[in-house]
Amino acid sequence: MMDSGNSTAKGKRVMKVLHVVGRKNHGKTTLIAELIAYLTQMEVRVGSIKHCGHEHMLDSPGKDSALHRQAGAEPTVVLTPSQMAIFQHRPPQNGSYASIRGHFEHCDIVLVEGDLDGPGPKIEVWRAEIGGDPIVMRREDIRGIVSNDPIETDRMVWQRDRIPEIAQAVLALAETV
Repeated sequence: MMDSGNSTAKGKRVMKVLHVVGRKNHGKTTLIAELIAYLTQMEVRVGSIKHCGHEHMLDSPGKDSALHRQAGAEPTVVLTPSQMAIFQHRPPQNGSYASIRGHFEHCDIVLVEGDLDGPGPKIEVWRAEIGGDPIVMRREDIRGIVSNDPIETDRMVWQRDRIPEIAQAVLALAETV
């Protein structure tokens, strides 16, 4: 098990983060799921964040939790015998992860799917057959690319089926935000 090191000398909570980015349908979710499975087998405590670039309701309109939020509750929590969901307003211009750090204080690493403009280093998943140029060509904060396709870049490149190598790189590249 890793030492999470998720607090500073002043007691401020931090998160060690790495973003997995890429265009739609290039394999971000599949890669993250495989990395989480591999890392947790290695006793690494992994948290995840799925970033959505578009607005949508997280709970169903008309449900009790949605009615609680509409009435002004902040936050609203839904508890079941085995799960919990916390709904809290977040101003659109607030890109910071500060408000959720406490949920990840036990984690060694937090993998973020997406959030291309979010804080922290990034790796890209790219498949030529799906289309679109690799984002790595125009972004300095993308440290490497996961692809089975040939690509000319000065960044690290990992073959898609090399999960142990990618996982070690993810752990090395993750930074505190």
